[in-house]
Amino acid sequence: MAASTQVDGSGSTGQVWNPHLALLVAATFFMEFLDGTVLTTAIPNISADFGVPAADVNITMTAYLLTVAVGIPISGWLAERFGARRVFCLAIAVFTAASLACALSQDLTTLTVSRIVQGAGGAMMVPVGTLVVLRGTPKSELLRATAFLVWPGLLAPVLAPLVGGALTTYLSWHWIFLINLPLGVAALIAALRLVPGTAGDPGRRLDWPGLFLTTLGVGALVTGLELASAHPDTPWAAVSAAAGALCLAAAVLWMRKARNPLFDLDVFRTRTFRAMATGGFVYRLTISSVPFLLPLMFQTGFGWSPIHAGIMVAAVFIGNIGIKPATTPLIRRFGFKAMLVFASLASAATFTACAFLTPETPQALTFALLVCSGAFRSIGFSAYASVQYADIMPAQLTSANTVSATLVQLATGAGIAVAALLIRIFDGYPAGFQDAAGPFRGAFLAMAALMLASTIDSLLLPRHAGAEVSRPGQAPVEEPRRPRPAEERGTRP
Repeated sequence: MAASTQVDGSGSTGQVWNPHLALLVAATFFMEFLDGTVLTTAIPNISADFGVPAADVNITMTAYLLTVAVGIPISGWLAERFGARRVFCLAIAVFTAASLACALSQDLTTLTVSRIVQGAGGAMMVPVGTLVVLRGTPKSELLRATAFLVWPGLLAPVLAPLVGGALTTYLSWHWIFLINLPLGVAALIAALRLVPGTAGDPGRRLDWPGLFLTTLGVGALVTGLELASAHPDTPWAAVSAAAGALCLAAAVLWMRKARNPLFDLDVFRTRTFRAMATGGFVYRLTISSVPFLLPLMFQTGFGWSPIHAGIMVAAVFIGNIGIKPATTPLIRRFGFKAMLVFASLASAATFTACAFLTPETPQALTFALLVCSGAFRSIGFSAYASVQYADIMPAQLTSANTVSATLVQLATGAGIAVAALLIRIFDGYPAGFQDAAGPFRGAFLAMAALMLASTIDSLLLPRHAGAEVSRPGQAPVEEPRRPRPAEERGTRP
């Protein structure tokens, strides 16, 4: 049963916390995240069916990820303009229909176009679904809500190789998309029942210059990251990334002066939100490299079979799930700052330990190490997902949510690109990294060092950062910054 909702002009609600709604949104996230990478194991089969080189099939993955990335910035405006419920349900319908089109594709062009449409649906599902949950969640229940929303991002990258490999091996690559059909239909029916209806704002204007610059910047950055991991020997990766950074800088300058900016950039004045964009970005970047580095090290470096490697990587999944019941109590007991520092230091330690694994390392010890890595990963993800909204005011929630979703997408892509670059840097260089697993050892050590930047940022957080969420009613809370009046931002009222 959907909870009743009352929305005021600021965007705050009187909706009671609804775990069923959070679970529904998490399920749609899982579909979107899983489809981002699950196709990897099916590339040889798709290549054979379509009669094209395997390398050409990569365009279907790139097209999907790029569409998701460039579509996220406009999702917040769509939710405000047409209503979050309407946009979220439409996103599920588009994603599900596009999944069917992908399964029925008879050539690479059709599959690629279908993946672009699927990515457009995914771009709306992720941030708008989060917004729906956050609007109806009081600060005291934010930890519980984000506990539901975090697990798709933790599990999907780990499970994608296993799910894709099993479906491709025992059925066909088409089932990678066909399984979305019953899930999508069920999600749409549940969304129509659970998501509260909210009226859109027909008078809300779109910041076209801000959208153009942001979309172009994000698209160029994601393209640069993809090129850096797939074609690092060409200069186009750096050119694309630099162009993207310039466009985003121009977007920031424009939105600081615009009358109706695409995003309210004053969200960065809130220290707990800014932590997501600084230490949180580094944390997610390094953590996102693990599902990429581990299978490659086990197969290329240790000579293990894909199944053997997949079973071992599943230990990360066990750690993610195993620690989940304790994550919220730990954050409530010790606070965000302590848990963020612990998660980053512990993750850096597991990265360092991974660098010293060998094929002769007892399997039980390797498995236990990866279980611990998954547990620390889960704690960090949950803490950052909650603390970023701890001091955000209701009127800023849409902007904060959309900016966060965009940065998460960029951090995930950057993690894979940086890991691929590190493997190439350490390939055959220097002494101590010259065995088959050497490049991966170097990459893990570099990622461990990079993780410490996240630790430093967390140490600089105020002692009671996010206390309204972690310890409601038990600790002093700093008054969050209120949005500056339009004239203080250099804009006209």
